Amino acid sequence: MQISNPSRSLAFDPLNLASRPVAVKLAFVFAGTLILALASQIAVPMLPVPITMQTFAVTMIGALYGWRLGALTVLAWLGEAMLGAPVLAGGAGGLAPFAGPTAGYLASFPLVAAVAGLLAERGWTGNRVIRSFAAHLLANLLCLVLGGLYLAALIGAEQAWLLGVAPFVLGAVLKSALAAAVLKAMRRFG
Repeated sequence: MQISNPSRSLAFDPLNLASRPVAVKLAFVFAGTLILALASQIAVPMLPVPITMQTFAVTMIGALYGWRLGALTVLAWLGEAMLGAPVLAGGAGGLAPFAGPTAGYLASFPLVAAVAGLLAERGWTGNRVIRSFAAHLLANLLCLVLGGLYLAALIGAEQAWLLGVAPFVLGAVLKSALAAAVLKAMRRFG
């Protein structure tokens, strides 16, 4: 079972995951699902969609794990949620969050991790702070677009924009800046 391609040299692989055995990668997947569950509990309640640190964790896992393992980690976390584990915002779990107003955002998360990871693997991170910020912002905006489109189907485009996209743009910018700063520090001190 090959989770990533260790023969390809990556521009950014601070955890050296590309060359690690499958058992170690699986341990990182498990650790990543725990980090995502914890980040989900850091929330500002809003309706219909809360502000959480989930997207920060999703893009960071993508950047640190690479696009394949990052997306797999997010899928594992979503699978835990579907099975009823209370790993989503507010301790939610089960199938209801995947049919409600947050479903589009949740469905976008594996793609968001993959985009952040792919760009990081191509050098859009670490010492390239502007590119790192841009990579995370692009991934965060992708989440807002996909989540907003699903929400628009439920409550209409104007309400989706007002309640599910616009209030989160500043947060996306701030989380992207934080991610770029953390990755720069990792590169400097790692």
